[in-house]
Order: sequence, then C-alpha cells, then structure tokens
Amino acid sequence: MKLLIQNLFIFLSIINFNYVCAESFGQSTGYKLPRYVSLKSDESNLRVGAKKDYPILLTYIIENFPIEIINEYKQWREVQDIDGNHGWMHESLFQGDRYGIIKSHHNEATQIYKKPEGSFIWKIGNRNIVKINKCLKHWCHINFNGRKGWINKINLWGIYEDEEFNIPFYQAIINLYWKFI
Repeated sequence: MKLLIQNLFIFLSIINFNYVCAESFGQSTGYKLPRYVSLKSDESNLRVGAKKDYPILLTYIIENFPIEIINEYKQWREVQDIDGNHGWMHESLFQGDRYGIIKSHHNEATQIYKKPEGSFIWKIGNRNIVKINKCLKHWCHINFNGRKGWINKINLWGIYEDEEFNIPFYQAIINLYWKFI
C-alpha cells in the first residue's frame, strides 16, 4: 500500500509539473503565446472582433509600435498594448522585428550604458520606441535613431523578464571581456 501511494504521488507530481511548465502555442501559427511583435505600418486598426466587419476601437499611427499577441483565430490575432488596449488585428499588420517602448519611472529619462552595468553614455525619454537588437538575462541592446547602447530590461516594455534572444554563441567571451575592461 505504501508503495502504491508513493507511486501515485510521483505520478501526480509529474503531471502537475508538466501542466505548470506547459507553454501555450497558437492554433494558427504554432508560435508561442503570448509573444511580442511590432506593427509594420503607420496605420493599423485595432478591432472589437476577429473580422473586418467589426468596429475599429482605435488606429495606431506609429510604425514599429510593439504589440503583445495573446491569442490567435485563423488570420486574426488578439492583442494588447502597453496601455492595456485590447482587441483584434489582422496578421498582415505585424512584422517579426522586435521593438520596445521605454517605460521609465516617474517619467524621468532612462539611462543607456556602453555595456551591461557599464558606464553611462546617454539618456532616453519615456515612451520612445526603440529597436531591440538582442537581450541577455537582465539587459537589452537597443538602437534609437542610430544611437546604440544597453538598457536594463525593467525599463523596457516589449520583452519578457526571462526572455533572451539573438545571443551569439561567443557571448560568454564578450561577457568575460567586459569584466576585465
């Protein structure tokens, strides 16, 4: 009996672990949900529902504006933005390039660094849209009108806290180099 209870406990623990660790994927694309993308054009409509017949909630007039996709239905994506606006957009409105929005505290300018935890090189104002080139565990390399630098992830909307991407295989060597200069 004791062995049966132990095996049952192990079995239920495995099922619970798999349930907690399971990722959601879109039915139409098979891509991970939720995920960030950005808008292709400077005129993109957010609609009440997943069809062109549905009313427009608002129109984004900014190219490269980051959006979070939270669900999929055929060619339509349920999305939300930094302000909590929520609705549906057609898949043709998105691009894969990653952009983020500066979210500084108390509307103060955010500092940009030469390297992660390095020296300060310039500041950027709240709500500016930046190109995200790559992200490490706590830092992202950004580009804003040709100016490049590193920003702490806590000051950027459009990247998940645990997300890392575009890291070259030799990043460990770069990290060592940064420590010694």
